Amino acid sequence: MDPRIERAREIVEREAAAVRQVGDRLGDPFLRALDMILAVRGRVVTAGMGKAGFIAQKVSATLASTGTPSIFLHPAEAIHGDLGRVDPGDILLAFSKSGETQEVLVMLPHVKAVGVPVIGITQESNSTLGRHCDLVLELGRIDEVGPYGLAPSASTTAMLALGDALALVVQDGRKFGPDDFARFHPGGDLGRRLMKVGELMRTGDRNPMVQSGATVLQAIEVMTRTLGRPGATSIVDQHGKLVGFFTDGDLRRLIEKGLQNPRERSIDEAMTHRPRSIKTETFALEALAMLHQMAIDQLPVVDDEGRLLGLLDVQDLLNLKIG
Repeated sequence: MDPRIERAREIVEREAAAVRQVGDRLGDPFLRALDMILAVRGRVVTAGMGKAGFIAQKVSATLASTGTPSIFLHPAEAIHGDLGRVDPGDILLAFSKSGETQEVLVMLPHVKAVGVPVIGITQESNSTLGRHCDLVLELGRIDEVGPYGLAPSASTTAMLALGDALALVVQDGRKFGPDDFARFHPGGDLGRRLMKVGELMRTGDRNPMVQSGATVLQAIEVMTRTLGRPGATSIVDQHGKLVGFFTDGDLRRLIEKGLQNPRERSIDEAMTHRPRSIKTETFALEALAMLHQMAIDQLPVVDDEGRLLGLLDVQDLLNLKIG
């Protein structure tokens, strides 16, 4: 084996061991931290210097995107005016492996002076940071894995894992679900996956439908002139409730059986009765899975009373590039 691969594996394994150590240490302080964050009236302010500062920024971003208002405060900037970002009702989450980071320590008394509680994420509770915090989440003794054990590596990995654990268990406590994710993540791949059928369905002139009792020819004409030509039409009763569905595939099968007099034959004889349908609140990714599972290209969209609202076409989902 190339010694570089061997060294890389050693680094990964030692960082994984640091994360396992943090997991093994979780207990009552972690539960108290959860309760403090869930009860906060303001924001979770994260702070840290250097590599620990980058972890603090990431944890703040994770908190903010999962339902907990949060900002990152640079400790050096804090004592030059940015302490005004911290308000009573906030909580400070301070990151420092050694617990002796001077910029963080200088900031602490000013934060505590406005009544902001401090949770420290550090190696030992008897560090200076630990002694001045309201609550300490101990990482335990962690040896860095880089040459000479100087560059932050295993410690920042452990901090990140602990910060993610805090943020995501708090998310569970807030019951922050897919609807909330859709609101907080409107862009990108995640936003597209969390779109709902009601946002994607074809309506109006793009939603083909005929009344029960229409002829097969009338149904074909509606399918042909509908914008986008979805190759299907819904059949509704006099109250607008879905009673059937007719597709290009159904038409081909009729022709194979020797279809005659399409002007006279009722669509009720040719349509699929009690067809599958979908609701507007279904997520796009779930809808795409349903279409794949049933090996179909379209689904009528109905309300809770079974009234037709629109048509979902697989092409509209594929255009989102979520498959």
